[in-house]
Amino acid sequence: MVICIYPVSGLGEVEEGVRLGEVIVDALSKGGLTLLKGDIVVVTSKAVSKAEGRLVKLSEVNPSAKAVRLAKALNKDARVVELILKESKRILRVERGIIITQTKHGIVCANSGVDQSNLPEGYAALLPKDPDRSAEVIAKQIEGVCGVKPAVIVSDTYGRPWRRGQVQFAIGVYGLKPILDYRGKLDTYGRVLKVTEIAVADEIASAAELVMGKTRSCPAAVVRGYEYEVDAGKAKALIRPLKEDLFK
Repeated sequence: MVICIYPVSGLGEVEEGVRLGEVIVDALSKGGLTLLKGDIVVVTSKAVSKAEGRLVKLSEVNPSAKAVRLAKALNKDARVVELILKESKRILRVERGIIITQTKHGIVCANSGVDQSNLPEGYAALLPKDPDRSAEVIAKQIEGVCGVKPAVIVSDTYGRPWRRGQVQFAIGVYGLKPILDYRGKLDTYGRVLKVTEIAVADEIASAAELVMGKTRSCPAAVVRGYEYEVDAGKAKALIRPLKEDLFK
């Protein structure tokens, strides 16, 4: 298997209301690339949030007393803390300037995914409300323009416990099975595999990051050559159920 990853350059600044699927096809066409059956399009959550109007002007945020107290203890902007609290289902840990939460999507991450990078001063971005739905919409927009419906992954930056450095992971998936399940199959020595499940959607998202980067103004990439299982799967399948959580 040979896998190729192509950056989608030339999208420009994504504004609210932009049909991301259409502008991705246009940018690829200008770069001499045509989408093929079996391609996977990876789009950053920041681009999706911008298109879906998930940017918040901090001057319009009225922080609660709880947000003010937390902000003072953490040396953070109380308005940003207020957004973190509003986007969370529960707070898991508060330490060293970071608030670890479980978002309303069920994702455990820092600061509820609220981010101020690559944004104008005075703004913060919230995660898309329904990233799986966002991925589906982008796929259908692409199909409407070029007749090919790719699998789509919406990715976000993720810090890992016990490991330095961030990676990209899938918060939205459409058109592919996000987990490759080896349980019940035999390893090379004939033993039955009992626990091995590969989060292929996360691996694809991280691979795409290699060509997108954080400072290249390239919020999308096309992954070609990976033989994925076509499926109506969702990124929600990647969230470990509470009963299996050893660290709750």
